[in-house]
This record gives sequence, C-alpha cells and structure tokens, in this order.
Amino acid sequence: MNRQVPDFAKIIQADRDAQQSEYWEGTLLDYLEKVGQDSTIPKLAHERLYDIILSAGVTPLEEIKNPKLKRLFQRNSVKIYNFFADEFFGMERTIEQIVRYFKSASMKGEESRQVLYLMGPVGSGKSSLVEKLKRALELGPTFYAIKGCPMHEEPLHLIPRHLREHFEEALGIRIEGDLCPVCRFRLAEEFNGNYEQFPVITKRFSKRSRVGIGVVPPVDPNNQDTSVLIGGEDISKLDMYSEGDPRVLDLNGALNVGNRGMVEFIEVFKNETEYLHAMITATQEKMIPAPGRHGMIYVDTVIVAHSNEAEWRKFRADHTNEAILDRIVVVKVPYNLELSEEVKIYRKILNASNFRAHIAPHTIEVASMFAILTRLEKSNKCDLVTKLKIYNGEEVLEKGRTKKIDIDELRDDAKREGMDGISTRFIMKALDNALAEDIHGSCINPINVMESLVLMIKAADLPDDTRKEYLEFLQDTLHKEYLEILEKEITRAFVYSYTEQAEALFQNYLDHAEAYVNRTRVKDTNTHEDLEPDQAFLRSIEEQIGIVGSAADGFRQEAIAFLWSMTRRGIKVDYKSYEPLKDAIEKKLIASVKDLSRVITKARTRDEEQSKKYHIMVETLLQNGYCPRCVDVVLKYAANNLWRD
Repeated sequence: MNRQVPDFAKIIQADRDAQQSEYWEGTLLDYLEKVGQDSTIPKLAHERLYDIILSAGVTPLEEIKNPKLKRLFQRNSVKIYNFFADEFFGMERTIEQIVRYFKSASMKGEESRQVLYLMGPVGSGKSSLVEKLKRALELGPTFYAIKGCPMHEEPLHLIPRHLREHFEEALGIRIEGDLCPVCRFRLAEEFNGNYEQFPVITKRFSKRSRVGIGVVPPVDPNNQDTSVLIGGEDISKLDMYSEGDPRVLDLNGALNVGNRGMVEFIEVFKNETEYLHAMITATQEKMIPAPGRHGMIYVDTVIVAHSNEAEWRKFRADHTNEAILDRIVVVKVPYNLELSEEVKIYRKILNASNFRAHIAPHTIEVASMFAILTRLEKSNKCDLVTKLKIYNGEEVLEKGRTKKIDIDELRDDAKREGMDGISTRFIMKALDNALAEDIHGSCINPINVMESLVLMIKAADLPDDTRKEYLEFLQDTLHKEYLEILEKEITRAFVYSYTEQAEALFQNYLDHAEAYVNRTRVKDTNTHEDLEPDQAFLRSIEEQIGIVGSAADGFRQEAIAFLWSMTRRGIKVDYKSYEPLKDAIEKKLIASVKDLSRVITKARTRDEEQSKKYHIMVETLLQNGYCPRCVDVVLKYAANNLWRD
C-alpha cells in the first residue's frame, strides 16, 4: 500500500507564517499602547506559569463522577489540573502543592521570593515535573522584551523611577525592576536617553536557545565557577574597554538567561553551599551580583530545584545553611501508591518506546503490584495487600462485608510512605529482561516478569532483610494474588456465557433473599406455584465468602436494602452492583468448574466433548487479549498450581 506523501513545502510555509504572525516589533511607546489595552501583558514569571497551568482547565473532585476517586480523597477537596492530568498519575497531592505555590507566588506572596524545591526518591517524577513546566513556557504565548537585552527584560524597566507612579496609575499596573547594566549603557550611548524610542520585540521561550529558561547542573566542588549562574566578563574585550565598562559583560549565566521564565537547579545540594548564595539574593531581593564591578542586577525568575531525600537531610542538618533553608518551599514527590495509576505510568513509558512485544493481560498489573508493595509501610490495621487495594480505591471485603478502614488514618500513620521502594525504572528493566530471556522474544507475561524480578532482586545491592521481604512479595504474596486472578480469568473463559450465568445466579438470589427477608413466597416461573425461599441455594452462595449461620440474616437484609436503594435512585442493578454478592457469585462459578478445569488443562485425559470446550475456552482467552504463546504458558501454569491432584 502506497503511503500518501504530504506537501512538506506547505507545512513548512504554514509554520513560518504562524511564527511570523506572532512576531511583533515596535518602540516603547507602541508597547505602552498595548499595555494600556491589556494590563495583563507585563506578567511576572510566577504569574505567567500559574496562568499557563490554569488555562488548561481545572476539574473539582465534586464534578468527577468516579466512586474510586471519592473513596480515595473522602474529606479532602481535591482538584484535577488538566495541565498535568495526561502525563502524571497518582500525584494529585503533589501537584496541588505545586499549584498552591504558584498561586501564592502569582499574588506576590512570600512564595514569590522562595525556591520551589522538589524532594523525592529516584524515578519519582521530579525531573519530569520540571520538564513539564519548561515545556509549558516553550509552548505558551510569546512575551515582550527589550530588543538586544541579554536578559530579555521587561520593557517597562526603561521608564525612569520618578515617572513610574504616574505610569502605574495610568496603566493600572505595578512596575518592578531596573534596567540591566548593558541596557542602561545602550540607553545613554545609543539613544541619548530617549527611552521611548528604545526598540521592543516579542520573544518565545526556548531552553535550547537559552531564552527565559536556564539550567544549572551539579558542578564539580573543586571547580565551582559562579559564571555558570551569573555570567562573566569577556576578557577579549578588556584591551578595548575598562573593567567597569558594561560592554565587557557576558550575561549568559543560568540566572541571566532564565530571567522572565524559570531556572532549574539539578541535584541542587550536590553543589557547595557558597555556590548557592546567589539563590538567596535572587529569591529574597530579586537581585543577583553582576560579574566584576557592575553592582547588582534585577532578576524575575521561578527557581525550581530538586534532589533526593538523603541530600536534603544532609543539607538541612547543617545549621549554617539556615539562610537558604528559610527561602525554600519543600514539596515531597513520593512514588505513586495507586495501582491503577502505576499501570498508566508503565503503559505511557511503553507507548513512547520501541517496545513492540505482546504483553499478556495482567502483566503490567502484577509488576505494578510488586512496585507498590515495596513502597508501602506496614500497618497494624491491615495487611499490605489490603492496604494496596484500599489505596487503589477498591472496596475490600472481609467475611462478606466491606472492611471499614479509614484511608486517611492509614496515611497519617505512615508519613514517609512512598519515599522508599522499587522505582519505575527498575520495573521497566524487568520487563525488558523478561523479553530478552524469552527464546521467542515476542511475548511477556506475569510469570516470566515475576521470574525476571526475582533474579534482579537477588542480584541487587539491597540489605538482606529488604531482599528477603521483596522475594517474599514475589514468590508468595503475588504468586497467590496472580493465581486468584488467573482462576477467575480461566473460569470466565471456560464457562459458556459467563455473564449470563452470573446474572441468572444474581437474579435468583435476589428473588429468594427478598422473599426470605420479607417473609413471603417465591413464584416459580415455570409452574407459577408459590414456593418457600430456597435457603439451601442462598447458603450455597453466601458460604463462598464465609457467611454462615446467624450472619446470613444480616447479610441478606443488607444486600436487599442496598440494591433496592439503588433501584429507587433509578440505577440499574446487576450482579456487579453489590461488591460482596458479586464476589460470592464469582466464587460460586469458580467452584462449579474446578473439577472440570482439572481435566481440561490436561490434554491426555480429554474426551471429544472436553476438547471442544477446551478450544472454546482458548478462543475466548485469545479474544480477551492473550496470544497463542501466552495462552499455552498461563494454562500450563494454572494446571501446575491451581488444580494439582
């Protein structure tokens, strides 16, 4: 099939036209007219980023019709910020703190003079959050700047101090900041002080072009040159101009180029404290020292720093760092603890890679469960698997009833939860290794991924007790969880019209339980005679989830009351509507096919009828996302672990 080649010339020209349409050039007078028409044009850096975040939209939790989210956040008023929603999963609290910082800073609160510091374990998403903010600037609207200024500064800095109050009142704005030494020299020498004629242009933020976005990597402690932060002097010009002449300045430091936008400090505390002193004045006074003998330079930038917790603790423990610590807003970026969100993270990474192998159902889920189990702290309120499910917004059952555990209490008891454990990168390596170890190299499944994780944990540099705990998660806890998942999966595939049979059991249970609770009789649909409620049938369902004896009366009353309340609200009920009853019905169906499944998974003992059913089951599994190879693997695994004689 021939691919239709697009008209590249048209694409290029359309892009060029769009770029040119955004470009504007004029004088300060022209710019003042624009500001007079739109007073939001001269934004400070924090307000600019905050507006970009909000422009994508905000959805309050109350408007999201998702029972899981409401269980997760309960009494907390959480907002979903669309700006982050498609790329960051399970980070609602972290993102809320970041947005809160920008909101306060945009109103020129104390946060506008503080560093936003992201602290968390490796691979938790700190760098990705910062990259998202930088991309927001690059993809956002253009901004107005003094033409030729090395710091792309605000044109209103050209207005003399003694006239600013008058201009502020006329334009309805506030003018902050002063001209840099280079522009001050040009104003005097090139324009004879006629600041209204100084040229103004539009610019676009660019990390690569170093326009409004600066990056400070960790610097060798033995060779820390402050020019990385504040620029330097061009020594080649010192033979032409004096040391105090602004023309020798080379304002290309990260804090210079990051003016009007943001500056990122990578692994910030790997630098010597003296090297970070520029952060103090850049935040509190919004001034940085100019190289040489040129005084101080105004700077308007968002400073975002990040590092891991160990470096933060070491830095905080040194009391001589108090000046910097007082200018830092700490936002923890822990690992994600929601199973469904962890799955999204791996799927996002896989979709962005060249990973093209078939992934069997539940593979990513099982790997995600392991990652989260390693990140959870033990609780005396429940076991870790139960905790994992509660954190995922699931209703956890115990003896047929929803287990009442307050999720906020679990979180309060584990303040550091998510700051340790297995990273997403570790899991991705396991997926790659599982594929490499597969002789066919075409499919990965939960079984070979768990085997890959076991090998990696054994080889990892971990404390002995941690290694033992992680291996127990894989070889015992997750082994049992996956077998339970697999048993339901095979049962659904094996039982012809599984949903119809489950629904039939549900409706039958509903009829007999209602009659039992209301002390009435059940009308037989075939003979139309009135019958006593079939308590033996009811018990056969209830005992699947441990409801026996006198507990049955209460369970039946709760089930009927819950389902009828849904009906009164106009909600259609089915066998999945009431979680305890759904669990009981599924276990009833599984129990009804165990003996037959034992035969079906063993080819030598199949007769013609069983072979036919076996092939129908395989076909159903293929339709449910399995490939022929992983069907063979999981059925053999089930035969060896679920239905052994």
